[in-house]
Amino acid sequence: MYKTQQVIYLSGGCFWGVEAYLSRLKGVNQTEVGYANGRTHDPTYESVCTGRTGHSECVKLTYNPEIISLEEILEEYFKIIDPFSLNRQGNDIGTQYKTGIYWQELSQRSTVVKFLNKKQKEADRKIVVEAHEIHGFYHAENYHQKYLEKNPQGYCHVDLNQIDDEEFYHLTPKEYQITQLALTEAPYSGKYDDFFEDGIYVDVVDGEVLFTSKDKFDSGCGWPAFSKPASDDAIIKHRDFSHGMVRTEVRSKSANSHLGHEFNDGPDGKRYCINSAALRFIAKKDLKKEGYEEYLSLFD
Repeated sequence: MYKTQQVIYLSGGCFWGVEAYLSRLKGVNQTEVGYANGRTHDPTYESVCTGRTGHSECVKLTYNPEIISLEEILEEYFKIIDPFSLNRQGNDIGTQYKTGIYWQELSQRSTVVKFLNKKQKEADRKIVVEAHEIHGFYHAENYHQKYLEKNPQGYCHVDLNQIDDEEFYHLTPKEYQITQLALTEAPYSGKYDDFFEDGIYVDVVDGEVLFTSKDKFDSGCGWPAFSKPASDDAIIKHRDFSHGMVRTEVRSKSANSHLGHEFNDGPDGKRYCINSAALRFIAKKDLKKEGYEEYLSLFD
């Protein structure tokens, strides 16, 4: 069963920086950049840049409302836009750089309207952020997707340091990129790929128990593979349409860490293909010392 996911569309200038910033919010599970609300079908970046198509550069966010609310997302969005600037953000000028909040579900409308009304009451100038139902969204060219992850020195009008990542300070850069930015480690490169010691595997972010060695098997896929999680309540799943594929992404429930993907080709039906960098292994001999004594009985 899939956790309820919701989608919201946000335009705020060049979509490279907007996507990079919003993708780092805890509870945002997936981001995609594209072109929204225009007059033409199947627009290209070049056609949108002419300013004649009516499309804006837009980010589609899929988020878990049990972890982050729509209002919290909008608060973060307002940190990175100038809501008083019409068709301009930073050094980028043109109708494609307009600001806008576009909902997919009618139930989101009241939250958006209430939020903008509150911001307008606090402001001394007119807010020009659009707000209406989404009217068409076209996936942007692949080189635009996760652009700043692939090009860290690329142009960005957004200050990506505004998010408080204090809870992630203990992570290595690789652990952060995989759990928070949904990257994937190279096959056969992870420390737990060819590793079968008795113990448990916990979320590298917050220590939530995710898998045990009892359910680990050698799948030959190049990543640690498990036949089932330690508990069905430990993980959440949702559809992942990235990289031109349809897959089931697996995340930890507590910290919302990206872990990997679920497939239906395991020895007992399921194969949980998990990034080593998303996990911390605790050996059987260390369970009591680490505060996981209740799991000792698994290895009797």
